[in-house]
Order: sequence, then C-alpha cells, then structure tokens
Amino acid sequence: MPDVKVNGANGGSPLPTLTKKDFSSDQETRWCPGCGDYAILATVQSVLPELGVPPERTVFVSGIGCAGRFVYYVDTYGIHGIHGRAPAIATGIAVSRPDLSVWVVTGDGDALSIGGNHLIHALRRNVPLRILLFNNQIYGLTKGQYSPTSEQGKITKSTPFGSQDHPFNPIALALGAEASFVARTVDVDRGHVAEVLRAAAAHRGSAFVEIYQNCNVFNDGAFEPVREKGVREANQIRLEHGKPIRFGREGERGVARGADGGLEIVEVAEVGEDALLVHDAKRPDPSLAFELAHLAERPTGPTPIGVFRAVERPVYAEELGRELAEAHRRADAEQLAELLRSGDTWTVPAA
Repeated sequence: MPDVKVNGANGGSPLPTLTKKDFSSDQETRWCPGCGDYAILATVQSVLPELGVPPERTVFVSGIGCAGRFVYYVDTYGIHGIHGRAPAIATGIAVSRPDLSVWVVTGDGDALSIGGNHLIHALRRNVPLRILLFNNQIYGLTKGQYSPTSEQGKITKSTPFGSQDHPFNPIALALGAEASFVARTVDVDRGHVAEVLRAAAAHRGSAFVEIYQNCNVFNDGAFEPVREKGVREANQIRLEHGKPIRFGREGERGVARGADGGLEIVEVAEVGEDALLVHDAKRPDPSLAFELAHLAERPTGPTPIGVFRAVERPVYAEELGRELAEAHRRADAEQLAELLRSGDTWTVPAA
C-alpha cells in the first residue's frame, strides 16, 4: 500500500502518496540490452506519481512494435491493441470515460504507416490523449526494415539498394493536423523528457510527443548528434516559450529570420541577441512551429527539441458530454417512456 498523507485542501482527508513503485508492474522488462525504451520507461514511471492520478485511473494503450510492450511494464490499466489502432482505441476510452488519464505509446512504424489516419484524426479532433511516439527510424521488432521515418537511401533488409521513400517529419505532420500540443525530446535526456511529459500531462486535449529513441541493434547512432554526451550540448536547440532561441555550449549560436524570410542558424556575436527569434509556443497560428519543425530535416546537426506548440482549443466530445449529463439529469421515467414509444412501434404477441 502507498504511504498516506493529509491533503489540507481536501478537508484533511487522507490521500495516497504515489511513488514510482506504484506504477511499476511485476513483469520482467524485456527489450534488447541498451535499448532507449528502458530510459523512457524509467522516466515515465518517475513522472506519473507527480501527476496525482492513481494507477486505477490511468490507462496506457499501445499498438504493435517494440513500444507495444510498454503497457506490460506500467502497473495501470492497459490495452495492447492491433497494429496502428492505438489512437482509435484510446479515443473510445477517453470519450466514454473522461475521468481517466489516457496515454498512447506507439512507434514510428505503428503510428505513421498503418496507423497514420488514426493518428492525424485523433490530433485534429483534439481528443484528450497523451501520445508518445518512440521514433527510432526503423522497424525493430521485425528485425530492421526501413520505416516511414527512415532517411532516403537507407539500406536495410527490405531496401538493399536504399530506400526510395521520402520520410515523414513527425512534428510537421502533427502540426499539419492542427495538434494543439506538439513536442520533441530525446530518450536518455531524463530531465528534459520529464519536463516535456509534465507539460503534456497538464495540457487539455491531444498532446503529441515525439521521442528520439535509439535502436542500438538495427539503427544504432541515428540520433548521436543530439543524444550523445560531448556533442549534444552543441546541437540541441532547446525551445523555451518566451525566450530567444539560442544554443551551443556557451549559447553562442541562435535562430534568426534570414533575408529571404526563412529561419536560419546564426552566430549571436555577429547578429546580436536582439536579432534572435523569440519562441512563441502559444501562438494560435502554427506556421512558426512548422518552420521550426523544418529547421533540421534530420537530427544530424543542430535540431530543435522541446515544446513547439501549446495552444487551447475545444476538447473533443467535452461539450457533448456536458449536454448528455444535463439531459440525463432532467430525464424522468415519463420522458424516457415517451422517447422509447415515439415514432413507429410494433406490438409483439406473446408466444
């Protein structure tokens, strides 16, 4: 049993003090040794207790892929769905049970291939879900085929002459679907992952989080410039709302608007801090966030991470839920009987 604390704001009634242990299942965690999923799982299990939502009111839904195992390792309600359908299943749960905290765990293949339509419609509807997309730019569970985020020219078992497909940019895709919260983080950057998860959990509506996740067996080093110590300090462009966008070991570089109107990376000493772009995650128009999503098409150099967009708009089915609750409150037996017997009716004789 969790420890008990007294919440003064709740009239002194006892509330459980949640810990990481409360969200850790008794199942053996089984991913390849060194997989980035381990780091993500540990951070999620550490953040969940902070949210104040008990395990019995938390649901994780996954599809097929290495990320699909996640639901077995968090001690909450969970559904291991079929390929690509996690957002659809989660939508049904979130709409029918608005009292629950619903999370989706998916991979780049699961979410962006067969599950692409389910993902974009959940985002455009602003269903109250927290969608964590583990992007390792490869199909890991099925042993290393190219995925919708693999770079052109990628040589794999399914593309021995190099992939001809143009890859998805998950952040740009989410923004194109008008997602109200869009963010990116990196698996082993525990502090940053936790910060982004807290922001996603606090958001009303759909929260989409892309997590760069290293597959050390089939695509090792894909995110090395923004993941590995010694180089990530120079390449992570950390987006902070209301602050000038600057980065580098000494903050010596930044993002500014170029002469052609597009964004470019500059040396702060050359242009001055006043020339730097100030990040506005709450801007209703997603165009700035979309530009930032395309600042680095691949994580091979300076790459934005953090919250790209966080805006408010109507949450899917919330108004309908209020209307149904009010209708239920007003209904009585007579009204219900009248409704059931309205229109064409038939009398079925007894046998």
